[in-house]
Amino acid sequence: MTVVVVGAGPVGVTAALLLARRGVDVLVLDRHPAAYPQPRAVHLDDESLRVLQAAGVAEAFAAVSRPMAGLRLLDGEHRTLVEFGRGDGEHGWPQASMFSQPDLEAVLRDALAAEPRAELRGGVEVLHVEQAGPVRLTVRDRATGVEEELVADAVLGCDGANSTVRRLIGSWMHDLGPAERWLVVDLAADAPLDVWPGVQQVCDAVRPATFMPIAGDRYRAEFRLAAGESAAEFDLPAQLGRFGAQGCTVVRTAEYTYAAQVTDRWRDRRVLLCGDAAHLTPPFIGQGLGLGLRDVHQLAWKLAAVLDGADDALLETHQAERAPHARALIRVAVLLGRLMTGGGDRAALVRRAVLTGVRRLPRLAAFAAASRTPPLRRGPLVRRPLLAPGSPVGSLLPQPPVAGAQRLDELLGDGWAVLSTGGPVPADWPGPVVRADQLGSPELVGWLGGRSVLVRPDRIVAAAARG
Repeated sequence: MTVVVVGAGPVGVTAALLLARRGVDVLVLDRHPAAYPQPRAVHLDDESLRVLQAAGVAEAFAAVSRPMAGLRLLDGEHRTLVEFGRGDGEHGWPQASMFSQPDLEAVLRDALAAEPRAELRGGVEVLHVEQAGPVRLTVRDRATGVEEELVADAVLGCDGANSTVRRLIGSWMHDLGPAERWLVVDLAADAPLDVWPGVQQVCDAVRPATFMPIAGDRYRAEFRLAAGESAAEFDLPAQLGRFGAQGCTVVRTAEYTYAAQVTDRWRDRRVLLCGDAAHLTPPFIGQGLGLGLRDVHQLAWKLAAVLDGADDALLETHQAERAPHARALIRVAVLLGRLMTGGGDRAALVRRAVLTGVRRLPRLAAFAAASRTPPLRRGPLVRRPLLAPGSPVGSLLPQPPVAGAQRLDELLGDGWAVLSTGGPVPADWPGPVVRADQLGSPELVGWLGGRSVLVRPDRIVAAAARG
């Protein structure tokens, strides 16, 4: 069994690690000879770290990242409107972590190099994909121009926003909101800046901006460009000075167009799309990379099962589960972007009033600060009740502390499992049954509330039942 992963960014390499740990041989192809040296993604939530945990790199990632203090919303005069704190999440990791993408890529590539079932080839571009029996790829070495044909049991297109794989299978991106031009500035400081350790978002229609410490001596600032405004005419020193960062060294400036898009087709038989090849989101809720990691986490076990003899129909759940989830989060990002940066003076007054109200309602503030994403929709692998808004089905199982050195995911094993406090378990259930009341975790027992839950290999709750 061989899978070719096209794209050696964080999503592609994570996919390769997840598959290799399930006994699948993986070849990762990338058109660039080495990892991209500049930071792009800078944030991951605790759900995403469960994916890195499954890939065996979460502890190494924690060593090169730092927990984020939270989100502070500012008005156009940089006065605080409201602050949402971040802390330890329900998944055993910080609710939000900041990092420099080259550090994450180094961690992932080191793990890939140590994986005997995986191989990485850089400087290779894909020219053609054909599916007549196994998948056949025509690839070309960009240095020598030599072409060759590769044969694979499946192909994952993790090759980014300008995906070649997406084009070759005839998929198209559809807009969910308007695109915006932003100037992204990466900074280095000789000494730590006297700034708030979380993300600062300027909620202003004239000059919306974001400023955040990343990790180590790195910081990032982002500014929305006005219509017709060029990066060359932007007064960067003055804008950095508003955050107290005028003395930093500018490592890189880049103009990005933030799009809100989802592809119309995520799969053509044994060729499947993940990450930015399948969706693009504005940055307002920091879910760009997290969405891609969820894609491969929820696909890897299904693909491994199909390659081991399960029906190919299992792969139909890839788009059915991931597309609605991606659309929901992208629409939230678009909506929050409009609420935080849209309108004129009247909108600014409304924004201040609304955010002041949020600050005075602890439950609403806690909801806004939570890192939980929406549950997956009902389907063959998600037996979610129709009228049960509080049901855990379709959501990621929490991972609170348990007795002993292991984490809950490790106790559950790498397949399906039942987690119970003594509730019903099918008599012919062939998999492991983990008793939560024997794990020394009152949080887990309280969360179960007397239920038994069926947990998928990707830690999504597939079904739940009471006594």
